[in-house]
Amino acid sequence: MIEVKMKLIDDDEKEIAEINMTPFVDIVLVLLIIFMATATFMVEGKIPLNLPKASTAEAKEIKEKKIEITIRKNGRLYLNNKPINFAQLKEELKGFKGKNITAILRSDKDTKFKNVVKIIDLCRQEGIEKYMIETQKR
Repeated sequence: MIEVKMKLIDDDEKEIAEINMTPFVDIVLVLLIIFMATATFMVEGKIPLNLPKASTAEAKEIKEKKIEITIRKNGRLYLNNKPINFAQLKEELKGFKGKNITAILRSDKDTKFKNVVKIIDLCRQEGIEKYMIETQKR
């Protein structure tokens, strides 16, 4: 016959069945630091401008397709945050003719008004009838 011996375990001899949380906490903190460091770079980049102020400025959400045209005070143009010259902008805008699109004009407050009017005229020539001028609220 086979004898089975059972050994009773005293409280002193019990194995500790705990999970060491220190490595887990270390990994979580490192991941948190990495997330925080990279999250600041995920913000949509915009060309830095000193926008004009308007007391009647209001936030509007655009539901249809939009393009963003930025005019710096030195006359440089950007289409959707990419540098572009006037001739290239004209060609790009031709592709939007007949489409339901809104042009958002961002202009530095020190930009010559004739440059803004030139872009508005170009938009209208190319069939973009809806445009908004971005400002800051006073």
